[in-house]
Amino acid sequence: MDWLVPLSDIDFGAEEEEAVQQVVKSRWLTMGAVTREFEEEFAAYIGARHAIAVTNATAALHLACVAAGLGPGDEAVLPSLTFVATANAVRYTGAVPVFADIEGENSLNISVQEIEDCITPRTRAILVMHYGGYACDMPAILALAERHGLMVIEDAAHALGSELNGRMLGTWGTVGCFSFFSNKNMTTGEGGMLVTNDDRLADRLRLLRSHGMTSLTWDRHKGHAWSYDVVDLGYNYRIDEIRSALGRVQLRKLAHNNRLRREKTALYRHLLEEQCPETLVPFDNHPGVSACHLMPILLPDDASREEFMRSMKERGIQTSIHYPPVHLFSAYRGVPLPVPQSLAFTEIMAAREVSLPLYPALSEASIRLVVEAVQSSLVRIGRVAPL
Repeated sequence: MDWLVPLSDIDFGAEEEEAVQQVVKSRWLTMGAVTREFEEEFAAYIGARHAIAVTNATAALHLACVAAGLGPGDEAVLPSLTFVATANAVRYTGAVPVFADIEGENSLNISVQEIEDCITPRTRAILVMHYGGYACDMPAILALAERHGLMVIEDAAHALGSELNGRMLGTWGTVGCFSFFSNKNMTTGEGGMLVTNDDRLADRLRLLRSHGMTSLTWDRHKGHAWSYDVVDLGYNYRIDEIRSALGRVQLRKLAHNNRLRREKTALYRHLLEEQCPETLVPFDNHPGVSACHLMPILLPDDASREEFMRSMKERGIQTSIHYPPVHLFSAYRGVPLPVPQSLAFTEIMAAREVSLPLYPALSEASIRLVVEAVQSSLVRIGRVAPL
């Protein structure tokens, strides 16, 4: 479908095309020197000692869970209001994901109190997801983790460039995981990154990324090694030089594009409050600086989201939902929940949430068009009286 206003768009131009061409001309496509440059530049940007590029963010989350020592009999606490990869990564290790509820209408992030209520003697890690690029309460979560001797893993797929107390998200926990999927604030098509300040953990993550081998094909190509040992049960989670080249260009654009996202989010908030006060926009006056990955709204609690989204589609406006709660998926209904818990806020807010279009090139005229469509759609489904 040709959308009048699509949900997202990418900022690609001549610089990305040139970067890819240079890699192709070099005739070395597998992970090598360009990837190392990308990792160094990413680590410097994010403020971490180490950055390890991988094939996607799911691989990053899996490696983080493996490095955390998760295995059969263990548990990890995480939100259900997240993309399923956050929970899948825990299950890949044989551990059990334990879902904690979110804070409420104004924050769709995991609740610190609910995390604490889910901790048992089998808990080994806490996985947080910074919803839409808005920071979880990291000081409180780190304090809780320290009291219980738990590792904190940050799913920062939405939060590249977000800050809290002057510190980048993804660098608060032991390890942070980022996504470069096509709809993210910077993209390589597919791709991901782990960051950590732990030297030993970084060494293990690099081994796990490439079959547990002590040297890479690039090292042997350059004459730095002629053979290798396999010292761990690793995976083939390497990124390639083409995606790393794209990532280097996209990283240079990130700060500017995140600023544009914040400006457009502020305009949305103003217009929605003015024209559609029946809707709620979460994360009002939220602490920190957000990367504004998503533009979520909450419909009135008795509105039909399906009818609303159908009406928006008829007006050429693409919308989405973030997310169907993981614990309600068919594949998770049989997963044992060791802690009796209520996920009431998760289920209520997830049923009301709709994501509106947001991307750096989105024009003011398009934002006004979207907001007008929101108002008209609410009228159509009987939630707002016609003007």
